Amino acid sequence: MISVKNLYHSYTKDEKFAVDDVSFEIAKGEIFGFLGPSGAGKSTTQGILTGLLPLQRGEVRVAGYDVKHIKRAMFNEIGMSFEQSNVYSKLTGKENLEFYRRLFDVKTREPRELLDLVGLGGKGDIKAGEYSKGMKHRLTFARSMINHPTLWFLDEPTTGLDPAIAAQIKNIIKEQNRKGVTVFLTTHNMFIADELCDRVGFIVDGKLLLVDSPKNLKLQYGEKFVEVEYLKEGGLAKESLSFVGKEDIARLKTILDHYEIQTMHTKEATLEEIFIKVTGRELV
Repeated sequence: MISVKNLYHSYTKDEKFAVDDVSFEIAKGEIFGFLGPSGAGKSTTQGILTGLLPLQRGEVRVAGYDVKHIKRAMFNEIGMSFEQSNVYSKLTGKENLEFYRRLFDVKTREPRELLDLVGLGGKGDIKAGEYSKGMKHRLTFARSMINHPTLWFLDEPTTGLDPAIAAQIKNIIKEQNRKGVTVFLTTHNMFIADELCDRVGFIVDGKLLLVDSPKNLKLQYGEKFVEVEYLKEGGLAKESLSFVGKEDIARLKTILDHYEIQTMHTKEATLEEIFIKVTGRELV
């Protein structure tokens, strides 16, 4: 669904690249996470893929279309949900969706259906300017589905949402993916990426450092630990021990043989910990 080869982009039209020789492929039906801190090149890459920024250098194909020569038909295939909501404040939620659906040459979804889906069913006749930030974000998310996209670009889809609504949004993403929709997810939230993505790419300072599945990354870079709490001299002691080091394994056996265990559970490295280990950068 997406093919990117040797992509470069410079806002200053010189050798200072916001995206620096980036290449990757995304298969049909895949959820691909494009992960990195602010300013890493995520939004620039997404802008090029969706036709919002011109292709300066490289080869990019999206849903079978060459973005250097974008055709109107490409936009019938893709949906876009931006982190910064860009809705019409003087129109109601329903009117926003009614207006947007007229831009497509394909069958579209009913606005009321989409508003219900994202928890705005009772707010469709209220002007979007009166919506909270989270409600505007949900309206933008709903709008991105109106043309039944086969390729779905999601930029921080759960940002600013309370946990219950965020869980609802993630369930919608999973359901659409089960129906065959390919998802390009840009985020710095490693937890949502770990939960949703088949593969992830780590991008820092415009360079794509690696691409792999969360599972493979944990196997390759993550070290498993066991955290154990036990009674010792009338008090509660706690230790975190590695499954890899021989000394830690021997220490765990000693604890199990000589002390009363209160709690014990395993812990694997998080995707965020692996990102920091691989890139040397925090996700800020």
